[in-house]
Amino acid sequence: MKVLHIITGLGVGGAEQQLRLLLRHLPIECEVVTLTNPGSVADGLRADGVRVTDLGMSGNRDLAALPRLVRLIRSGGYDLVHTHLYRACVYGRPAARLAGVRAIVATEHSLGESQLEGRRLSAGVRALYLASERLGRATVAVSPAVAGRLRAWGVPGSRIAVVPNGVDLARFRFDPAARHRTREHLGLPQDAYVVGGIGRLTPGKRFDVVIRALAELPSGCRLLLVGSGPEEDVLRRTAHEAGVADRVLFTGERPCVPDGTPGPDLPSLACAMDVLASPSPEETFGLAVVEALACGLPVLYASCPALDHLPAPGARHVTGGTEAFVRALTEARATPTGPRTAPDAAHHYDIARSAAHLMDVYAAAVTGRPSPSAAASSSACPTPQRVSSR
Repeated sequence: MKVLHIITGLGVGGAEQQLRLLLRHLPIECEVVTLTNPGSVADGLRADGVRVTDLGMSGNRDLAALPRLVRLIRSGGYDLVHTHLYRACVYGRPAARLAGVRAIVATEHSLGESQLEGRRLSAGVRALYLASERLGRATVAVSPAVAGRLRAWGVPGSRIAVVPNGVDLARFRFDPAARHRTREHLGLPQDAYVVGGIGRLTPGKRFDVVIRALAELPSGCRLLLVGSGPEEDVLRRTAHEAGVADRVLFTGERPCVPDGTPGPDLPSLACAMDVLASPSPEETFGLAVVEALACGLPVLYASCPALDHLPAPGARHVTGGTEAFVRALTEARATPTGPRTAPDAAHHYDIARSAAHLMDVYAAAVTGRPSPSAAASSSACPTPQRVSSR
């Protein structure tokens, strides 16, 4: 089987890094087209031996890109086209059909209750999405929560399959030597209590909550923020106003798969942390939380659909703002910790397992059979412990 993956861009981001990780575990020939922004993930894919083509779109309304994409698909002899992210779905599915490819799969990475990949869920966005969705044979949701939103939009359940994001458990396994080395590299005291935050620095992630919480913790505590985005300057000002600018370290974007980028990668940074705080109230999966669990970290989170149906020792749901996170972090700091090992919940999201599930979806799409159902992909398990702000 030969598969073409079409994605909106290949800068460092959750969907982009997930695609690279997935391609390392799919036992088939895959090529990638990025509509725009062939960033560091494109370099990493090429280093992995994957052919990457930049379509060079100039913007969302660059309709001239559609015939270019049709020609590329037609000349590639692909058995299946798999699209990722909104713009790639809207352009990629019609292009695949025009090129004669009927086996079309799309992954919905970022459909929230009120937004899609940061854009407001207007009637126009929804209508365009649904119009292109009808051209495919399967839409993959990264969590049962996303599958439920797709069904609520009107996507038939027979075309929805849940294939969760995956984690490279071996890469995220806790390494005490990496912890010591990374702290030394970053100038973090070896005995400091380090709170971690991982994700795009955008308003929706609410990292300002953790910065303000840090101001209420002892001076020996530090905050390690991994990621970049438009909110970075605002967060730096917040840290300065809260009097903790010297205790907050911004690392910028860090890859989860080695790509030659100078400095520590994401697994090494996770090893350097003592707890992960994820105050974002709306997530579609919660990959940073699962990666932290894979590193044996205790986690405090506001939203993580990946854990909605799984017991996860060490993961606690925090409702509320700064005061709730101050209490939760204070309690986490005072709680004795044992060996840092990944709980069963993290093993549930092994990338090899996700790749095997996706291969089942591919086989169904190529043969024209119904996709594996969303309902079959979720299970009724106890929910994790909750910490209320009230």
